[in-house]
Amino acid sequence: MSLRVFLLILCFTRICFGQNDEQRTNYSFDASAFYGSIILHNADISHLITEHPVGLILGFNRKTYGSEDWQQGYNYPDLGASFVFQRSNNPTLGDNLGVYGHFNFYFLKRNVQLRIGQGISYATNPYDRVTNFRNNAYGSRILSSTFLMLNYQKENILEGLGFKAGISLVHYSNANVRAPNTSTNTLAFNAGLTYTLKQEEPDYTVREKKKITETFKYNLVFRSGVNESDIIGSGQFPFYIFSAYADKRLSRKSAVQVGTDMFFSNFLKGLIRFQSVSFPENNVAANADFKRVGLFVGHELFINKLSIISQLGYYVYYPFDFEGRIYNRMGVKKYFGNTWYGVVSLKSHGAAAEAVEFGIGIRL
Repeated sequence: MSLRVFLLILCFTRICFGQNDEQRTNYSFDASAFYGSIILHNADISHLITEHPVGLILGFNRKTYGSEDWQQGYNYPDLGASFVFQRSNNPTLGDNLGVYGHFNFYFLKRNVQLRIGQGISYATNPYDRVTNFRNNAYGSRILSSTFLMLNYQKENILEGLGFKAGISLVHYSNANVRAPNTSTNTLAFNAGLTYTLKQEEPDYTVREKKKITETFKYNLVFRSGVNESDIIGSGQFPFYIFSAYADKRLSRKSAVQVGTDMFFSNFLKGLIRFQSVSFPENNVAANADFKRVGLFVGHELFINKLSIISQLGYYVYYPFDFEGRIYNRMGVKKYFGNTWYGVVSLKSHGAAAEAVEFGIGIRL
């Protein structure tokens, strides 16, 4: 999983940074220290929350000025890459080092910046049944990680130097690729400096807004990956998901979706057998069907050739009770032309992750 995630991040970052207009390009750097707390989202990790984590966030940003149509619609965001180091100050939990691709979005006359980053992180001391059995937060060294920064930022106060301060949220999880996977969320205060290479920035290009009209489009998607149940040592198994849905473009930025998923989650076979033997009071039949079928509605947010999907589903075929009938999915799509796309998504039941999904789809 880690190699595929890393390659996808590199691909997305290359696409973002490859869209240069050399005459109208500017770059900035930022460095922020943070101090915070690990949020107690699950009582099972209370023994890991003993001290306040500290860390460092480094950022490299390429500014946009409207050389492409989509940039104006998002108030000329930055494209960039980040590095996050977090020291948990708990030897059982260990430290984290992560690399991310990110977008910076601006508000309130560009004085407020929202950074959204997605990447991978390395955990220095994950779960080990012999040497570190108390770390039930991270079941693997390589984790999926998402972080948000909401900062007041003032650039170029003195010869390119500026200041930023605000709050950050950093999430670490391996999305049940390997148990245990209780995950952590760090909420922190951060403050730091920025440096902009060119002190005289180019003017922003303002274009006439174009209206996009499309008929209904029909999508077929195949997703796969590996995951494990919450029972440590139960083993990793492949899963296969077939999806079909229709979408309708509402604007340059948005489309709505409605469709169906069919899930073949092989880890459920072992979980069904385990529960039928170990918990007879639950009345689980050993031959219960592991397949599930869901209906979902969703939204797609278009950012150039990338898009962010969010879906909410309900299992209409649900022979075995696993985490409830309602599920949700968040993901990123990359379009290759107007028809084909790749997708990486996280499927969850509320805050309980089930799987990281890697897929390919066609939009007709």
